Amino acid sequence: MNNPPNISNKIYFDFNATAPVYPEVGEAMRPWLMGQVGNPSSKHALGKVAREAVETARGQVARLIEADPAEIIFTSGGTEASTLALRGFAPAWGGFYRRFLNPYRLYLSPADHPVSIETSLALAKEGKVWVRWLPLDKDGRVDVSQVRKRVRRGRGLASVLVAHNESGTLQPVRELADLCHARDLLLHADGAQAVGKIPCSVKDLRCDLLTIAGHKMGAPQGIGALFVRQGLEPKPQVHGGGQERGLRAGTEPVALIVGLGKAAEIARETMEFANTRLASLREDLWTRLVTIFGSQILRITHPTHALPNTLFVALRGIDSGSLLADVPNLCASTGSACHDGRHQSRLLGAMGVDASWHKGTLRLSLGRGTTPQEITTVAGWLENWARNHFIQPG
Repeated sequence: MNNPPNISNKIYFDFNATAPVYPEVGEAMRPWLMGQVGNPSSKHALGKVAREAVETARGQVARLIEADPAEIIFTSGGTEASTLALRGFAPAWGGFYRRFLNPYRLYLSPADHPVSIETSLALAKEGKVWVRWLPLDKDGRVDVSQVRKRVRRGRGLASVLVAHNESGTLQPVRELADLCHARDLLLHADGAQAVGKIPCSVKDLRCDLLTIAGHKMGAPQGIGALFVRQGLEPKPQVHGGGQERGLRAGTEPVALIVGLGKAAEIARETMEFANTRLASLREDLWTRLVTIFGSQILRITHPTHALPNTLFVALRGIDSGSLLADVPNLCASTGSACHDGRHQSRLLGAMGVDASWHKGTLRLSLGRGTTPQEITTVAGWLENWARNHFIQPG
């Protein structure tokens, strides 16, 4: 059995892959992990206590995104939430009429999260939907002017990231929602990477569905939620006892739900201060990287329309996987954890970035515990690496 690695000498710049569980979240969960018992569906006293804990957390999540608690459906994570959003409104069957005369269209961009792309392609293979692609502009944002020409009135749904999972670049969700609603389409916003990091009011976004992932915002892995606007009834994808308004069967994991609720409460209270600090640290890191790599580094993250904690760059002619292997104390990603190990970035390809940059993608994502000293230390490690690989600083 392998021992876990020593983390005392590691610097964690991979908060977008998964964020550490906040201590306050762990404390809120502790009673439900250490003896507190009760099934939220049970009618006895302990069951009612469990139900109250679940509903308190539902309210905390709802307040974070300015929704009604009844619009929050707990899931096992972002992947299940997005799957429910996409499959939940697709036709149950195809047939000639539905496929060709009155097709159900799913609109998404080639840089969307794998769950949206793979689920949409699976539905297309099953003959239930037509997939239509939305173009990106040079900044990696969905090009709304081009979308107006491509999105047709009729049955269907568009899916878009709130913030790109690799670059952190923000998408024009509200503009796309207005455009879709004018054409009688639904809009699903994948907020897995954004909710808890930046304001994501469903009133402002005007989305019909919003994916939430707990482990991106200081809650445990294995819990998420889907906002479903009142009046919409997706088809359940997990059948059974009728929990979560009949949309997601299975005994609710009280401890995990409590953790998500607490993380949502913390995000709501601390977001503004945290964002100012993280944006400053990110820009300091970028300034140092430009000094080190000069013209051999390309910033993919948008300078203003982006998550404050995220810096996604590309190093020309460099294999970032080898770089991370040579700097083992730096915990970062070559891209999204959902893409890690693939040296062909869908995002860079869709943006028209030359292939010479693709192997060198590096995502540095900061978080609650990141310090200025860590920025200095990581920059020093990368400068030493560059010197050893014959790259002159600047």
